[in-house]
Amino acid sequence: MERTSTTNLKGRNTRKRVVLDKKLITDSETLEARTSQNTPTEADVRPQVEPASEEVKPQPAEKPKGNKQIRLLLLPVLGVGVIAAGGIGYHWWQYASTHQETDDATVSGHIHQVSSKIPGTVSQVLVDDNQQVQKGQLLVKLDPRDYINKVQQAAAALQSAQRQANAAQSNISLASETTTAKTSQAQGDVNAALAGISAAQAAVQEAQTGIPAAEAVVREAEAGIPAAQALLAQANANLQRAQTDYKRYQDLFRQSAIPLQQLDTARAAYDVNLAQRNAAIQGVEQAQARLASARLGVAKAHSQLAQAQEGVATAQAKLAASRGVMQQATAGGQQTAVNRSQYAAAQAAITQAEVALKDAHLQLSYTNITAPAAGRVGRKTVEVGNRVPVGTPVMAIVNNDYWVVANFKETQLENMKPKKEVEVKLDAFPHHTFKGRVDSISPGSGAQFALLPPDNATGNFTKIVQRIPVKIVFDKESIKGYESQITPGMSAVVSVRVK
Repeated sequence: MERTSTTNLKGRNTRKRVVLDKKLITDSETLEARTSQNTPTEADVRPQVEPASEEVKPQPAEKPKGNKQIRLLLLPVLGVGVIAAGGIGYHWWQYASTHQETDDATVSGHIHQVSSKIPGTVSQVLVDDNQQVQKGQLLVKLDPRDYINKVQQAAAALQSAQRQANAAQSNISLASETTTAKTSQAQGDVNAALAGISAAQAAVQEAQTGIPAAEAVVREAEAGIPAAQALLAQANANLQRAQTDYKRYQDLFRQSAIPLQQLDTARAAYDVNLAQRNAAIQGVEQAQARLASARLGVAKAHSQLAQAQEGVATAQAKLAASRGVMQQATAGGQQTAVNRSQYAAAQAAITQAEVALKDAHLQLSYTNITAPAAGRVGRKTVEVGNRVPVGTPVMAIVNNDYWVVANFKETQLENMKPKKEVEVKLDAFPHHTFKGRVDSISPGSGAQFALLPPDNATGNFTKIVQRIPVKIVFDKESIKGYESQITPGMSAVVSVRVK
């Protein structure tokens, strides 16, 4: 349809001509588009006063019915959608109220590091990455020649020890036959020397007994000296006093103050005290003489003890000489004992050589590196010709025993207990749901087992919901057929039924 119009100065349409196309419109969308574009406005429909020369008058167009039909069709669809959304929401709410879910979960498993127990050069590598192996299966072979030599050396050492043991055993009987007669004669000399030692020891005991008595006399003499010295001091004091009185009386007598009788009495008292002082001096000298004599007695007792001890030493020397003779006489018996000791040492050497031989065989067996468990080979780093040190991993064996470690928030653990049912979705198998059960809950949060665990007592505290690792084991029937496809490290979404 074609429409043309003209506009006057006032902005109104003064002339309008509508031409209908002869092309037939069959679809409703085209019809609606065309009608929306060509539907005349109220201004266009309003009649205008035109000259009589106007060829065609516009006819009013019919109102389109396409939008109404579409709205009528959408109402049932929207109703069904609302009902479906409500049902889905209800089921989601019911599921969320009985389950706890987390996507912070990974598959874990036993990873056995394979290393060599001995240093060596790799001669064969019998497996490849991702290969399935069984427990005890040979994985790597080391060059065994060095360890074969050690086995041969240990075997030779064992033979040498056995020969030494046989030689010592044959010498035992030969030496024991020549010792009996010489031993008897030497034993008599030893007995005599022992008797001399006994007599000398008795003399020592007697001398030792005299020493305390002599020391007691010394102590007694030492105790008498202070008493004598005290008497001497007292006599000196009395003599001093008497001498002073005598001089004073002499002065008084010259002055005719006292009679001669008192002067004579004072002289007599002075003479008595002088005699007593001399006697006290003699008493001190006698006590010192007794002490010197007692000390001489102690010295004499010590001299007697020394002589007695010298006698013991002489007797012991005779005993040693007699025992030397006896040792010479019993040299055959000692040789027998030596031979027996040599035989015992040879037996010990045999045992040691046997242990060394077993150890050499054990070291040789370590040249074959075997699988510690059944599983798949991973991270193989060994090649033929490599020099393998002790303890360095050459590959890893990933066991087929898997489990899931799910890190739940601590707010999700209220009703989570062991043996609760679990649904596991692995990202690698989005179209399969695995079944399992809760095995155990970690004794600490992941932060507590970190290299640098947080310390809330430092003052910079921000409360953060912690995550607790939960171990979940698979149902064997659930993972049947997937054992070789599941690997540690896979991401998982875990849902635990808690009610």
